[in-house]
Amino acid sequence: MTDRSELFAKYDVPVPRYTSYPTVPQWHTTPTPEQWIDALTRSVETPGASLAVYVHVPFCESLCTFCGCNTVITRDHAREDPYIDLVLAELDAYLARVPSLARTPVRQLHLGGGTPTFLSPPALGRLVDGIRQRLASQTAAFEGSIEVDPRVTAPAQLEALAARGFTRLSLGVQDFDPEVQALVNRRQPLEVTANLLRAGRALGYASTNFDLIYGLPGQSLGSMATLAREVIALAPDRLAIYSFARVPWIKPAQRRFRDDQVPAGAEKRALYEAIRAPLLEAGYLEIGLDHFARPDDSLAHAAAEGTLHRNFMGYTDTHTTALLALGVSGISETADCYHQSDKVLTIYEKRVRAGEIPTLRGHLLSDEDRRRRGKIADLMTGFGVDLDPPELAEAPRALGSLFADGLVHLEGRTLVVPPEGRAFLRNAAAFFDEYLQRGAANGPLYSTSA
Repeated sequence: MTDRSELFAKYDVPVPRYTSYPTVPQWHTTPTPEQWIDALTRSVETPGASLAVYVHVPFCESLCTFCGCNTVITRDHAREDPYIDLVLAELDAYLARVPSLARTPVRQLHLGGGTPTFLSPPALGRLVDGIRQRLASQTAAFEGSIEVDPRVTAPAQLEALAARGFTRLSLGVQDFDPEVQALVNRRQPLEVTANLLRAGRALGYASTNFDLIYGLPGQSLGSMATLAREVIALAPDRLAIYSFARVPWIKPAQRRFRDDQVPAGAEKRALYEAIRAPLLEAGYLEIGLDHFARPDDSLAHAAAEGTLHRNFMGYTDTHTTALLALGVSGISETADCYHQSDKVLTIYEKRVRAGEIPTLRGHLLSDEDRRRRGKIADLMTGFGVDLDPPELAEAPRALGSLFADGLVHLEGRTLVVPPEGRAFLRNAAAFFDEYLQRGAANGPLYSTSA
């Protein structure tokens, strides 16, 4: 096999993360609001239907310069209640058009952002109560989760959510190194994260996650080894270790980074390997793309049982028939449709106040889209996928380099990505991406695969 550093350089090409298929830049068949409502209605009225709800809270008190999320930078907390009013009004607009939503069991409620803990404890309580009162049909398997910025999160916020059934806590960490934190404008001492983690566990949060990023300005092999030791000592139940997506054509704040500050190619991927190896040695299991879980975590159980699922909220052990996203820029999903709300807060507000469904864009999936989405999902969740006869004939040619380098192989008619190939999972999944193969769009769309 080729040297690993050579492999990282060889396969460092722009490919999607495949959170969806088709990927967002390839959404060409935007549904009308009526088509989206029809798709949502079909999804929640199928036998055994269930619902996941995502709420996007865009506010952050400061800008982290690595961030690619849709955010509104403000310290004006008077904006909390008006925004909650908008989210609940959006949900009311859906309920007026799809009454069966109120009878659909809600399996998941996730608060993301931005910074959901920009909201005060009373505001968080009002938001969650407003949603649950409108979507009253809950199940015993209900899961509440929230993403938090430890710098602006207090135990009182976690307590308010724990009292409402929240059990999962995802802490934004990125890196503990002070130099790296200074470069990305996110100063967050380790003690701040550790104290909040302890508070969450004391309040009954049964599963905790750290979000980390590799490839940030200032990171080195030495700093990543230190980060691995610090993370293992804190022992979160799950980890998501994302590749820094350098997309300055989308996020102008990233233009502040000089090329010589940002690791790239094989150098960047080596940073991931520097934390991956210690995690595996410490007993964490590799789950899908850039995710890890302790063996006793439900995510690890789902991976072992072949029931792991992936959507716009990430990897999950819960599969619902619909994902309904509320709030500015939220992305919803059903079996045959994607839908994104307006990304500009003032436009979103105007449309919601008018009683509209604030459609920005989306995609109506063709039968072929759905077939290919299923193939990619199988590969991204289980490291293997069964090939149809035409794919079986084409794969050795299209993925010839990956086969030659031992990064994929065939077991009968199953394409398998072995442990040594998991760093290149995105490259393998691209085999099923009809839109990427066509080269339909011009200009840069995706970050590189390292």
